[in-house]
Amino acid sequence: VQLQASGGGLVQAGGSLRLSCAASGRTLSNYVVGWFRQAPGKEREFVSSITRSGGSTYYADPVKGRFIISRDNAKNTVYLQMNSLKPEDTAVYYCAADRTPGVRTTPQGYDYWGQGTLVTVSS
Repeated sequence: VQLQASGGGLVQAGGSLRLSCAASGRTLSNYVVGWFRQAPGKEREFVSSITRSGGSTYYADPVKGRFIISRDNAKNTVYLQMNSLKPEDTAVYYCAADRTPGVRTTPQGYDYWGQGTLVTVSS
């Protein structure tokens, strides 16, 4: 499966953005999808993930209550709605997918990656 992340940009603190992860080549409903982010000089970190059916979602503590992950399997797309953005959310955001069911919060748990989209939150 090929993944294309989009929707990043520059936003002021307190603002919102919605990221999209569009899949091609395979049906995304067969994959668990996760979002990760990597800030300059830092390791890639888990943000959120969603099961194949969309019935279960998981969030890292720093984004709980502010970010919402969802999927539209008919559109072969997963979304990350980011609200109440903070400067510390600034990073390149990546979507990733894996066929194996279950919760995975490390980059090693995903076989397929999109190219990343930059989110910059100004104070």
